[in-house]
Amino acid sequence: MNAELFILRIPAILLALTIHEFAHGWMALKLGDPTARDAGRLTLNPVAHLDAIGALMLLWGPFGWAKPVPVNGYYFKKPKRDIFLVSAAGPLSNILLAFVLGSIHRILLTYSPALINSIPYLQQFLFLTILLNLGISFFNLLPIPPLDGSKILLSMLPDKWIPGYLEKTKHIPLIFMGLLIFDWVTNKPFFSKYIFMFFDPYQSFWMHLIYGKFF
Repeated sequence: MNAELFILRIPAILLALTIHEFAHGWMALKLGDPTARDAGRLTLNPVAHLDAIGALMLLWGPFGWAKPVPVNGYYFKKPKRDIFLVSAAGPLSNILLAFVLGSIHRILLTYSPALINSIPYLQQFLFLTILLNLGISFFNLLPIPPLDGSKILLSMLPDKWIPGYLEKTKHIPLIFMGLLIFDWVTNKPFFSKYIFMFFDPYQSFWMHLIYGKFF
C-alpha cells in the first residue's frame, strides 16, 4: 500500500465506523433505549467509537471493527423487531453514506470537473470511502456472531430455535477470524475467496446503483 492510499484510508475508516456506530445508537434511542446516549456514544466524534486494535486491523489487515455501541433490549417494546432495526441500522447507514458520497462524486464530475480535478486526491478519497463503506456493510451483514447479520438472523428465528442457534454458533467467531487471519498472513485466499464469491456481486450491485454502471 502506498503512502497516499494509507493516509486517505485513515479518515475514510473513521468516517465509516463512526456513522455505523452512531446509526445503531440513534435507532436504539428512537426505539426507547437511551443507553448509548447516556454512555456518551450517541455522537459523531470518532474518538468515542474508536477501538484501537480494530482500526489498525482495518488499516493493515483483512477486517476490523469499532467499539460496539451499548444496547439494552429491556427498553424495547417489541424486542425482536427492535433488535432487527437496531442491527440493520449500522450496515444500512454505510450503504446510505456510499450513496451520498457517490452522488457528490457524480455531481462534481458532471458539473465541476475542473474543481474536482483541482483538489488533490479528492476523487481517490471519495471512491475509496465508498468502497470501504460497502465493504463494512457487507462484512457486518454476514450471519456470524457478533456481527450485525447474526443479530438480524436471530431476530427472525422462532423463539424455540434461539438457544440451539446460540449454542451451535458460539465457536464460529474464533474460527472465522482465524481463517481470515490465516489467509492474510499466508497471502493465499484459501478461505476469503469464498467470501469474495458473494462480496463481488454485492459490491457490483451497489456500485451500479450509485454510478449507473457495473464495475
